[in-house]
Amino acid sequence: MASETLTFLGWDIGGVHIKAVRIDWQKGKIIDTRIAIHPLEMWHEYTNLSVILRDVGVGLGLDGVRAMAVTMTAELSDAFRSKREGVLFILDAIGAAFPGIPVYLLNIDGDIVKQKEGLNPLDYAATNWLASAQYLATRHSDFILMDVGSTTTDIIPVRKGRVVSRGCTDIERLTSGELVYTGVLRSNPDTVTSQVPIQGQMCRVAAESFSNMGDVYLILGHVTQAEYSCPTPDGRAKTAEAAAERLARFVCADAETLDSKQIFKLARYLFEKQLEKMTEALLQVLSAQDDGYRLPVIAAGAGSFLAAKASHRLGLSVVDLKKEYGKKSATAFSSLSVGCLTAITFDRTD
Repeated sequence: MASETLTFLGWDIGGVHIKAVRIDWQKGKIIDTRIAIHPLEMWHEYTNLSVILRDVGVGLGLDGVRAMAVTMTAELSDAFRSKREGVLFILDAIGAAFPGIPVYLLNIDGDIVKQKEGLNPLDYAATNWLASAQYLATRHSDFILMDVGSTTTDIIPVRKGRVVSRGCTDIERLTSGELVYTGVLRSNPDTVTSQVPIQGQMCRVAAESFSNMGDVYLILGHVTQAEYSCPTPDGRAKTAEAAAERLARFVCADAETLDSKQIFKLARYLFEKQLEKMTEALLQVLSAQDDGYRLPVIAAGAGSFLAAKASHRLGLSVVDLKKEYGKKSATAFSSLSVGCLTAITFDRTD
């Protein structure tokens, strides 16, 4: 069995994206991967979840798949009245989409468990961060994982090959600084700052959903149209020009009353303020670690450039996952990780 190639599908089912990786695994390592990142606004499309999952799975290829490995964050979506309801709904959707294929889950204790009746749904809510950190801990000994996604940022310490996070639940992680509810695409700029400089004066901002941080980074050239993977706030184009029109409304202006140079300066200020929030959280996490400033930071996620920037500001060395796993894998790293953790579990039992 040790030399047999095993195939797994790893899933991270989020509130705005489904990320899935098909992994061919042999002798303790990845032989090949296929990756899919599918935009999905759970609160709009949750009734179609099983159909969408099936389509994504078929696109990756279901031939020879030994098991599904699942993490999720979509249980927090307001499509569901509780996290418990959300976890159960998602697991039912997986079962309906792939009948006959075993489903494995990562629990909050870091164990890979086969889905069965009687499991406590809350043990499996929001463990995607743990999947990434735990898989990396099989490859690296001491580091900080800083994963900047479209919506949130995870900052996870690993020491001597063990995840040593201070928080496990979302509330605990928000308190510890290990979860920061700010991301590279979907975050509303008014969660980053309440005022911005315009022509030398500080101007209060509109508490509306006119724009998002994806517009900011599109204007600044840090993300491409293809990487802007969530819907735009106004449903219009994912171009720098359209993004500038949206961002101008952040101060109740438009592209006629605020010129492109002023909008660029506004975007650059918002970049700075978001980076400040991330750096502050990184400092909080480092403060709990002996010799924290000697730890390298592994930068992951769609906004890995933000993780690298924050780390360099603190004089920390950076390991970029894109160089080791490729850009798409680094963006979908939690789904890759839970699949690999399941493969490791199979290796141990064979």
